[in-house]
Amino acid sequence: MLSKILPTNEHPIERAVRVVLGLALLAIVFVGPKTWLGLLGIIPLATGLVGSCPLYTLFGFSTCPVKAKDNTPTTT
Repeated sequence: MLSKILPTNEHPIERAVRVVLGLALLAIVFVGPKTWLGLLGIIPLATGLVGSCPLYTLFGFSTCPVKAKDNTPTTT
């Protein structure tokens, strides 16, 4: 059920970039310019940790690599 609400639609590298970007934006809340706009980093951090982007789901887009199905017949 959760996979229908939050389908994995991000490439692993994109997930890592989102987490790093989110942490960097959150860091400016405490260091640097100390602006509350850094709280926007929660969005890429959350989507990177979960692996699902709501906008990707809304528009039917995915950067996640598709696993090939194994259609070979099995004999027992």
